[in-house]
Amino acid sequence: MEWLRQLAASGAESGVLPESFAYGFLVNALVAALFIGPLLGALGTLVIAKRLAFFSEAVGHGALTGVAIGILLGEPTDNPFIGLFSFCMVFALLLHYIRNRTNVPYDTLVGVFLAVALAGGAALLMFVARKINIHLLENVLFGSILTVTDTDILVLAVSALLIAIAFVPTFNRMLLTCISPDLARVRGWHTTVYDYLFVVMITLITIAAVKIIGAVLVGALLLIPGATARLLTRDMGAFVRLSALLATLACVLGTLLPMEMGLPIPSGAAIILLSATAFLAATGYRIVVKG
Repeated sequence: MEWLRQLAASGAESGVLPESFAYGFLVNALVAALFIGPLLGALGTLVIAKRLAFFSEAVGHGALTGVAIGILLGEPTDNPFIGLFSFCMVFALLLHYIRNRTNVPYDTLVGVFLAVALAGGAALLMFVARKINIHLLENVLFGSILTVTDTDILVLAVSALLIAIAFVPTFNRMLLTCISPDLARVRGWHTTVYDYLFVVMITLITIAAVKIIGAVLVGALLLIPGATARLLTRDMGAFVRLSALLATLACVLGTLLPMEMGLPIPSGAAIILLSATAFLAATGYRIVVKG
């Protein structure tokens, strides 16, 4: 990453790039945006197809409890990755397991788990309050892409690689499993395997995105670009590509614009507001032009 930061600084010094590119933290933020945008946009299409809008919200809020557990177990207070990853993954898999073993409606079950995650996080954070900086909680809840470190980028890169390996060859099967599980079973596909693979991927990208856009907002970036693309496309391939493009543009512009324009808007909020603006524009286009 150092060579990229030096290259950006040279470009800023020569006038090829804006002056803000001289700051290493902005380069880190843009690299993170280029990783997280395509992943959230592409996976968001499956979230929409499977109608699991609040699943990532529940997992994201579980990050509070994961952070507290990691700190209690002695992890560094600024990056308690093991506790965060372990708790959120167990949380998501348990939620999906109970869904498959009970008749409780899924939205109700997600609501129960979401409440438990928030209550558990609040309770445990009382025990670690003296050990942590309050800004850590702000980052977990609302994100701060401008504080991304080389370690965070490495986590994103590994997550992106793992998700790409799982996502690309299995996308069509997972999509059919989402849309018509019965037809997938008729074809002899193990729908349960694809369901759990989907859960693992969503959980992995949610955990990776928590520091960037926050637990409160990560679900929004999974949904809004996909919803926007759905309004503008009919073809499934175009749907995935456009969703990934819109999410990436929102991440990049939401990082750059507040800094370049001097706006006192947190980067996570700016990213979501740009996504929402695109959604409203697509909605207006669909109503006025398409009727």
